[in-house]
Amino acid sequence: MLSTVRSFSIFLIFSLFFFTSPTSGSESDHKYQAGDPVTLWVNKVGPYNNPQEIYNYYSLPFCHSSGNAAHKWGGLGEVLGGNQLIDSQIDIKFKKNVDKNTICELELDATKVKRLKDAIDNSYWFEFFMDDLPLWGFVGELHPHRSPDNKHVLYTNKNIFVKYNGDHIIHVNLTQDSPKPLEEGSVLGMTYSVKWISTDISFARRFDVYLDHPFFEHQIHWFSVFNSFMMVIFLTGLVSMILIRTLRKDYAKYAREDDDLEALERDVNEESGWKLVHGDVFRTPQNLVLLTAVVGAGAQLATLALLVIILAIIGMLYIGRGAIVTTSIVCYALTSFISGYVSGGMYSRYGGKKWVKSMILTASLIPFLCFGIGFILNTIAIFYRSLAAIPFGTMVVIFVIWAFISFPLVLLGTVVGKNWSGAPNNPCRVKTIPRPIPEKKWYLTPFVVSLLGGLLPFGSIFIEMYFVFTSFWNYKVYYVYGFMLLVFVILIIVTICVTIVGTYFLLNAENYHWQWTSFFCAASTAVYVFLYSLYYYYLKTKMSGFFQTSFYFGYTLMFCLGLGILCGAVGYLGSNLFVRRIYRNIKCD
Repeated sequence: MLSTVRSFSIFLIFSLFFFTSPTSGSESDHKYQAGDPVTLWVNKVGPYNNPQEIYNYYSLPFCHSSGNAAHKWGGLGEVLGGNQLIDSQIDIKFKKNVDKNTICELELDATKVKRLKDAIDNSYWFEFFMDDLPLWGFVGELHPHRSPDNKHVLYTNKNIFVKYNGDHIIHVNLTQDSPKPLEEGSVLGMTYSVKWISTDISFARRFDVYLDHPFFEHQIHWFSVFNSFMMVIFLTGLVSMILIRTLRKDYAKYAREDDDLEALERDVNEESGWKLVHGDVFRTPQNLVLLTAVVGAGAQLATLALLVIILAIIGMLYIGRGAIVTTSIVCYALTSFISGYVSGGMYSRYGGKKWVKSMILTASLIPFLCFGIGFILNTIAIFYRSLAAIPFGTMVVIFVIWAFISFPLVLLGTVVGKNWSGAPNNPCRVKTIPRPIPEKKWYLTPFVVSLLGGLLPFGSIFIEMYFVFTSFWNYKVYYVYGFMLLVFVILIIVTICVTIVGTYFLLNAENYHWQWTSFFCAASTAVYVFLYSLYYYYLKTKMSGFFQTSFYFGYTLMFCLGLGILCGAVGYLGSNLFVRRIYRNIKCD
């Protein structure tokens, strides 16, 4: 089994290297000699306010050279991001200026005029790449004060400015001019110019210009991290003070000498709260298979998030197109052992017998949730003929990674967890007859405890959610993964503290169904994140249309489900350690 997994891991890494290798020899090392051809790749076009509504650049009637233009195929992340690079076949040579050269003569008929006017009405923008550096521009401009026939103008000249240092391209920029009205029957000459400018900026710093330092390193960002850190100190101190002092009093009753029988009998008769449910607290929870699956999957997601953040800090993954997505897919496959180990061990400790069912659900829970949402979004993208549609070949590659890497590792982890950590080790014996749960006040019910449990964890990541959402939906490159690492650690600590407090309140209310409650107490953080996404959509963006709305809430739902499972697993595991710790020191029989 191990040799098979290792072989497929090597195959996967080789395949990803093959998929991401560029097609041009000069672009592979980013070094050029004077006069070497430099490829300008056209990528995509779409409404500026709808980031996911993207189409092939030549879906609009732009100049399209005759013959088969070369395509540049990237890795999984680039394809999933909707990138489709096509050689523009515009003649550009390293360090060779071009004053003005003709691309083509664009003959406008009624259909082309209508499509271009619709694009301008919707603020269509386009994206090019040169030496893996992006260039952006708008298709045209709208002049509302002009007559209806002349208010739409198309930019007909593109000025490309390229900064270089030695044999490296450092920065590219695009400006447009020569706006011409869109009139049926007219012929527009589409032209371009290229100007090369020397610079002393080093090759290692060439991506700095795309990073919005004032936005991400604003004082409010630092303040939010500091505020969350203070919340951690407060919560951990509060939990330690309340729980340790309270539990110490309870333990003192059981630590008395045997000769104080009268006092001990009186204390036992006055017992209440969490001590009374010691015979039921380790009872097998309902839907054990599902609980072990979500806890195992959540433990894997927590490991995955931590690993990807660290790799992003070390390797600056934000530089490569789709590098974050590709890294996440590979790391998810290779960390699948963790989900199987946690799920298998937990299921075995509770005495579960259908471990194959548990293993299959653990291995397929996250992939099939993503597949279900992705299938709906992909159907919409195919209907709109958008580049956001995932090609069938990419689906096959992802399925192969899951079937031959992820699934075998989950199986291996389940077997190891079942045999190494699956022995029952409950501090207290479970009674045969379940104890009735008394009626309590409304604020001590599992639903209220679960709902309120997510408030503080959400408060600790609230500001960071704004930066993450703005980066993903507003064309900003997220690069402050150090902030994200701090916020992630804070989220884990706050989630554990809050869930322990919620579990303690529940047990004091003599309700021993703490397993699912602890999970939902932590997972409810995702509910507040989704509510925040509603606020962000309506007040912070200008998105519109069925396509973009579907993708916005589809991606957000996918993210919130993952966040909820992650937090829920962390909350359960923290509460499980807490419950075993407090019942270990009392006389259960």
